[in-house]
Amino acid sequence: MRPVTVAATQFACTWDLAANLDRAEMLVREAAAQGAQVVLLQELFEAPYFCADERPDHFALARPWVGNPVIARFADLAAELGVVLPISFFESVGAAHFNTLAMIDADGTELGLYRKSHIPQGPGYREKYFFAPGDTGFQVWDTAFGRIGAGICWDQWFPECARALALQGAELILYPTAIGSEPAFPGYDSQPHWQRVMQGHAGANMVPVIASNRVGFETNQDGDITFYGSSFIADQFGAVVAQAPRQGEAVITASFDLDEIAPQRAGWGLFRDRRPELYGVLGTYGG
Repeated sequence: MRPVTVAATQFACTWDLAANLDRAEMLVREAAAQGAQVVLLQELFEAPYFCADERPDHFALARPWVGNPVIARFADLAAELGVVLPISFFESVGAAHFNTLAMIDADGTELGLYRKSHIPQGPGYREKYFFAPGDTGFQVWDTAFGRIGAGICWDQWFPECARALALQGAELILYPTAIGSEPAFPGYDSQPHWQRVMQGHAGANMVPVIASNRVGFETNQDGDITFYGSSFIADQFGAVVAQAPRQGEAVITASFDLDEIAPQRAGWGLFRDRRPELYGVLGTYGG
């Protein structure tokens, strides 16, 4: 047996940056108190979702990975609690900027970085203004509680990302997220679609998926956004086994036996019966 308990959290962010970090730490501690060994915080939780507007002053929020005090703080927390913590942050590298995740192991070791591959651009979500496309490729890490892969927000809509992580042996797939209403389409609710897509990734790869999303109303020049929470955990069959509400702070947990899932995944033949030689069209833009 290789049991693991995972948690997803959600909370609202404000321009009191210190309070956001305190809130994130509190939720990690709450999740650990509930037995969680892998705790997922939402995307870019240090601040409100600044990518809603193309404002150059927001570049001041970016920091390098090395010497980053937020990463150091949560590495210490991971070591104290004995939990794995993937930490989303706004990274500066020379003249470039990335939407990045640092994977921190349960002893506080920083295992490496993943830089968001798919960068959205549209009303309310103007990320191409801030972030270069990630240059790390899809990353999977051996942690104290299993082999873990992660995408970031918009990555979650792309089956190629989840499959690449699963092919590299990911036993859990994590998606920190910031998504809510669409300023250009106020009557449209993407939440059901958002969740079903990730449930499909779990089922198609037979790997549990954990998604963490922010909540709250944020005012922007480009249009206000109400983030719809709904953080969830899906099992290896794509079934939702834990669900947070659309509003309000939350910590949800679920437990899996990774040694039980592995033979199920192998037995279905999803990777045995793949035909990579037929998939060349996936390497093109227009087929």
